Amino acid sequence: MSGVEIIGLGHYAPERIVPNAEIEARFGLEAGWIKRRTGIDARRYAADDQALSDLAVRAGDMAIAQAGLSRDNIGLLLLATSTPDHLLPPTAPLVAHRLGLANAGGIDMAGACAGFIYALTLADSYVRSHRAPVLVVAANILSRRINPVERASSVLFADAAGAVLLAPSEREDSGIRGAHLTAQGAHYGLITIPAGGSRKPFSKVDDASETLMIMSDGQAVYAKAVAMMTGAAEIALRKAGIVAADVAHFIPHQANARMTGTVALQIGVKPESLRTTVAEFGNSSAATIPLTLSISAHEHVYRQGDIILMTAAGAGLTGGAVVFRW
Repeated sequence: MSGVEIIGLGHYAPERIVPNAEIEARFGLEAGWIKRRTGIDARRYAADDQALSDLAVRAGDMAIAQAGLSRDNIGLLLLATSTPDHLLPPTAPLVAHRLGLANAGGIDMAGACAGFIYALTLADSYVRSHRAPVLVVAANILSRRINPVERASSVLFADAAGAVLLAPSEREDSGIRGAHLTAQGAHYGLITIPAGGSRKPFSKVDDASETLMIMSDGQAVYAKAVAMMTGAAEIALRKAGIVAADVAHFIPHQANARMTGTVALQIGVKPESLRTTVAEFGNSSAATIPLTLSISAHEHVYRQGDIILMTAAGAGLTGGAVVFRW
């Protein structure tokens, strides 16, 4: 058996910054309302001429360049997204083509906010089994799925991309040491886009708002997401034989600052291990963890042997956690 290492990190956030004041004015909220409840100061929105693939390519290219790896050696691209360029075909083959990955397979993974955790887990296994590097990109353009009259989603969601490049390692203890994936379909309808799928195709849509996101019960989403993220992280740590105090870097899904703080407290990680980007970049669903992983590397160097704990939960409900040894 061999290990797996991250040899490249990448991220991209669109240039347009949307401050809280812009959203607070739209909803008639007092200044500071969003910051007090979410910890978010601003978020990024994609330009009108940008599609999901444009963001994904920028993050993926940064990860590959950082690694200095020949693009011909990459065996697989996993793209975690809920907002592909088109419903058909999948976007990953286009991203792979634009990145020059001539020998790589490519597939989209629609795991909502937990999409990166799922993709990372599968990528680690692929690297171990096939001895080939895997590029994982998580990206979303959620600004085009926000219902402008729904406050709950308008204050949170954003656009961004993050990427990690995994490769075989001679260190057997590197890579994922423990993982737990979970799903609770009983809560399927808490976060949803009602129309556009096979249940209600576009041909039967009378109101365009049915193709936008609905969060029916924000308090229920918060409570269940906290429980799912905490529970998955505890199981992953137990599988890895590692205690919370050993975690050097804790990178939860950046849903909002209150949630990340609560999950960190319940798991029992050291407060100084928490890495967060939600204040400046908001919630870009699956992209938040690799985005934070990449941005945080500039301030908090990842050293060989460091334990990184990542956990997420989102629509579906889907969730999971990964314990990664750097």
